[in-house]
Amino acid sequence: MNGRTNEHRIALFLDFENLVTNTGISAANFDLQPSLDRLLEKGKVVFRRAYCDWQRFSEAKLGLHRFGVELVDVPPSTRAGKNGADMRLVIDALELCYARESIDTFVIASGDSDFCPLAYKLRENGRTVIGLAVKESTSPLFVNACDEFIYLRPRQRSSDKSEKEKDKDKSRHGAAEEAGHGKRGRHGREARGKAEAAPAASSGKSHGSKTEVPAIAREVVRNLLARATGPVNPSLIKETIVRKEPDFDESEYGFPTFAKLLAALEQEGVLRRIQQGRQWYVVGADADLGADGKGKKHGHAAHAPDEEEDLESYPDPDEDEAV
Repeated sequence: MNGRTNEHRIALFLDFENLVTNTGISAANFDLQPSLDRLLEKGKVVFRRAYCDWQRFSEAKLGLHRFGVELVDVPPSTRAGKNGADMRLVIDALELCYARESIDTFVIASGDSDFCPLAYKLRENGRTVIGLAVKESTSPLFVNACDEFIYLRPRQRSSDKSEKEKDKDKSRHGAAEEAGHGKRGRHGREARGKAEAAPAASSGKSHGSKTEVPAIAREVVRNLLARATGPVNPSLIKETIVRKEPDFDESEYGFPTFAKLLAALEQEGVLRRIQQGRQWYVVGADADLGADGKGKKHGHAAHAPDEEEDLESYPDPDEDEAV
């Protein structure tokens, strides 16, 4: 043993044709990086394999090679062009499950409900199963068969780039105007600043209105705190939500991190966040707390983090904690 018991060893299996057929993602713009980053936060991806008829999707081969993905070519076996890629994937996954006990997490990149039996068998053997696919083309049956589900999204680098270029053009234009008009340029800049401040404030307000605490989070927090005999680790809350709703993602409700979602629940009076040592915990809103965590109500030793402190010190539950 290497002593790093909290690091997961992950095997990634991609049913590639399923990911790029009628999903809004083509083989040419398929981007594995965001999903791979999510997996690398959980542990080490020690096995990477993709299955399909690669003559049909040759434009994706170079990109997958860059990420160290082994390409398994499965030519069509029928006149209709159907191949046995899904069967090969299932066989290899089960073989790896029985041969390598060190691999504790299996990622099945497909939205096909045909992989439900594979997910059930892997979980039966004590493995964690993560699904990975495009939301609009994923079977709810397969989502519920997994321990967790991550949705692929088409990359939008070109649009992001164009927005950045527009911003640069605006800043260059403003600088040239100020240099050309001197004092009048400064007055113009101040006028523009005031004019732009109102839309910015309104846009910030509209962005805030998009945030909505999901009912599943509120329910899980209340149930856990009702049964808890002490402070609850935020990681436990996130894990419990994901067990109930495998495709849960706080960003879909307008929260950039899970910590922000907990902050919103604190504002609702559902919970209170406290600090013990270097770790943040969650307790009931009316919990009695003292210097030792069990004393007087609203003890001064336990306090809720402010927003800046939250960003710097509050651990995101997606990260593994040292044991």
